[in-house]
Amino acid sequence: MITGKNQIGNTLSATGTITFTTYNPELDRENDVVFTEATQEEIEQALSLATDAFKEFRNVSGKKKAEFLNAIADEILALDDTLVKTYCSETGLPEGRAKGERGRTVGQLRSFANLVEEGSWVEATIDKAQPNREPMPKADIRKMNIPLGPVVVFGASNFPLAYSTAGGDTAAALAAGCPVIVKSHPMHAGTGELVASAIIKAAKETGMPNGVFSNLNSSGIEVGQQLVANSKVKAVGFTGSIKGGRALLDLAAKREEPIPVFAEMGSINPVVLLPKALENRAADIAKTYAGSITLGTGQFCTNPGLLLGIKSKGLTDFVEQLSTEIIKIEPSCMLHPNIKKGYEANKSKIVNEDKVEIKANFTSDVHNNYAQQAVVTVEGKTFLENPTLHLEVFGPFSMVVECDNETELETVISNLEGQLTGTIISDDNELSSYNILVDALQNRVGRIIFNGVPTGVEVCESMVHGGPYPASTDSRFTAVGINSINRWVRPFSYQSWPNHLLPKELQNENPLDIFRSIDGERTKDKI
Repeated sequence: MITGKNQIGNTLSATGTITFTTYNPELDRENDVVFTEATQEEIEQALSLATDAFKEFRNVSGKKKAEFLNAIADEILALDDTLVKTYCSETGLPEGRAKGERGRTVGQLRSFANLVEEGSWVEATIDKAQPNREPMPKADIRKMNIPLGPVVVFGASNFPLAYSTAGGDTAAALAAGCPVIVKSHPMHAGTGELVASAIIKAAKETGMPNGVFSNLNSSGIEVGQQLVANSKVKAVGFTGSIKGGRALLDLAAKREEPIPVFAEMGSINPVVLLPKALENRAADIAKTYAGSITLGTGQFCTNPGLLLGIKSKGLTDFVEQLSTEIIKIEPSCMLHPNIKKGYEANKSKIVNEDKVEIKANFTSDVHNNYAQQAVVTVEGKTFLENPTLHLEVFGPFSMVVECDNETELETVISNLEGQLTGTIISDDNELSSYNILVDALQNRVGRIIFNGVPTGVEVCESMVHGGPYPASTDSRFTAVGINSINRWVRPFSYQSWPNHLLPKELQNENPLDIFRSIDGERTKDKI
């Protein structure tokens, strides 16, 4: 049952007077449950509980944390159709998408459970003492990763499960030993409450301290601002707009004790279309990209919003075919009327810019909150001169930039803002002639795809979901995969510390049987 209340540790609370509802964009009406926004007192209570919980949770063993994470996954699955139906009613997304995202969320939780149970993720490093070293003795120094403290996670509008309440940020932070306070996204507050209830149930079942998790409702920005400004918060995870992420980054930097904000803020994901590939298979590439541009109504942070090529008959054929194929696709529902409104405003802003040519625009009548897809073209010189054309249009929209030559194409790539992904479409042996473009693209993105589409982010150890600013606030980290745990820890060294007082990860006997670096050698050996 969804109550509309805030989850303050193990307690449900609704003492405030500001309320809101979620919206069913498919049915174009408000949902029934009324949610109560967290008050300043409730925020402080959640943070105090998290601070107290950290004292115990930071020392919980990897095995016990794994039990907790797996229990969360089990409880999410136990929500079954209730969760799926709520998800669909708050997003307009189909049941298949809901189940797929639930599977991804559960998979992420289990992957972190496996990581912390095995234990080597702490990167234990030991440099043994050399008391007889000349001219000065060397002390025994041992290092490992330790958790930062309470973390605030902001739910994402476009992924109510995988990037929200129990999504990648939360799973990684809990795995690291950090209590989490989620600022639930108002567009899917019911989904968030259900998942929060699963986390709390799992915490109780596995003996986690009260305050290891809280979920706070908010229809505006005030609750999030109060959380980030609070001295008890030690790090922030965010997935959303550049405007929102930048505001949090600035707020965190102005604190007396600045803290890291790991924000993933969207991308237009440039796709470089090489000449021979277009000459040989323009139609096939166009059909593939018509599907990618409209997938999920274009509401992915990896949507291919920018297609780059050198003027040629192949590029002309590609644009014509893409324009034909994309209009064949039936429009679909966006996540919320406000997102539809934003899509239309940004699309209109682009198409009304000077020298932008509309090549495809779905003009038939659609249901309310459905998006009408579009493709436009512009010359490379115009794109370089007009920063407005670099704007992300969140929805089923893409711009083709037609460059005069390879030099101009390289200049366009080099002048792009930071992106999550870049893609190269190439025929066999063609790519070796364009190494300069690959190098330019690598400098602007976190991941390069060869002959594929950027939509779809595999959850695995090798994945990098991040990139140069403004794709993310710190390109050294990924927001997806088990390595994302590194955002919520810091390295810590013990010098000349008694062996029996060291954490088990660093003790001579290696009681956890983990891989460690001992005097530069990776090993499981005892000392």
